[in-house]
Amino acid sequence: VQLQASGGGLVQAGGSLRLSCAASGSRFGIDRMGWYRPTPGNQRELVATITRGGTTNYADSVKGRFTISRNDAKDTLYLQMNSLRPEDTAVYYCHALVGIMNYWGQGTLVTVSS
Repeated sequence: VQLQASGGGLVQAGGSLRLSCAASGSRFGIDRMGWYRPTPGNQRELVATITRGGTTNYADSVKGRFTISRNDAKDTLYLQMNSLRPEDTAVYYCHALVGIMNYWGQGTLVTVSS
């Protein structure tokens, strides 16, 4: 499975961005997709995930500001980010879980200026 993330950029605090992640190469569909970003310790922390059935999960820090969605007909994952804060600045990585296999996209940089 190949994942291509896009939509990052520079935005002022309080602004919005919409990330997209186009998936290709999955023959059986993708069970769970999500967005992750690095922590100061360089671990990847969960931002938001969504299952094939539409169940979502969010990090506490983004609840009420970010919305994850997926369009399986287009094999595309989205992250609508509103009320952005400088601490949201990071490279955002798209993730897909197919069976027991994990796939990662190349990341898209989001920079929020104060």
